[in-house]
Amino acid sequence: MDSYLSLIRTDAAALATAARGRLADPVPSCPGWTVADLVDHVGHVYLHKIECIRQQRDPEPWPPPPHDKDPIDRLEAATQEMLAELAECGPDAPSYTWHEPDQTVGFWYRRMAQETAVHRADAELAVGAAGPVDSDLALDGVDELLDVFFAGDWSDLPKPDLVGRVGLRSADRSWLVVMDPEEVRIEPLAGDNADAVVSGEPSDLLLWLWGRLPAETVQVAGDAGAVDRLRRRLVLATQ
Repeated sequence: MDSYLSLIRTDAAALATAARGRLADPVPSCPGWTVADLVDHVGHVYLHKIECIRQQRDPEPWPPPPHDKDPIDRLEAATQEMLAELAECGPDAPSYTWHEPDQTVGFWYRRMAQETAVHRADAELAVGAAGPVDSDLALDGVDELLDVFFAGDWSDLPKPDLVGRVGLRSADRSWLVVMDPEEVRIEPLAGDNADAVVSGEPSDLLLWLWGRLPAETVQVAGDAGAVDRLRRRLVLATQ
């Protein structure tokens, strides 16, 4: 768990470095946002998680009132405050989270490490090219994206047009994403049980799944239509 805190610290610092002097630049991976908007968003997210832990509920009132601080200064202060809160509580302490199966501070360790890595990439894409996400964190991020955001009951929002079986491969890991109209399941990838298989380096696969990198970043074998349906359904799950 401590590795999550170290990665948050490193990626938050890299985000601030990329943003400094470029706050007015557009962020291509977050249409409609400037770098200042991105920095302000991450700072708000950190402060929100602090309050989730302290209030043990979805924070009220929220959001906080507008501020006139430099966005990067505010981000750096929020980073330090959140890291101190996480470390002081420890991962086993209780916390409100939006993911009912895990109501612990440890959920925020992982979620904030993933949030920071992806938004650090956003900031770097806005001013050049994104550096890779730590490989172990990226593989963990694929697990989190599939298990926490994507898999489960879709009966309240059935998608009969977004179905298929798509395999994912990276490093020594693999996943089979089974998309039915009213359910998404994650199963073992074996033999020819997928309509298509997407392969890539851990960082590339994670950022592609989150819509941060283009299709040519990964390798696709099989039905490209199934891969397109996966991407379109992922957008619905991660909005």
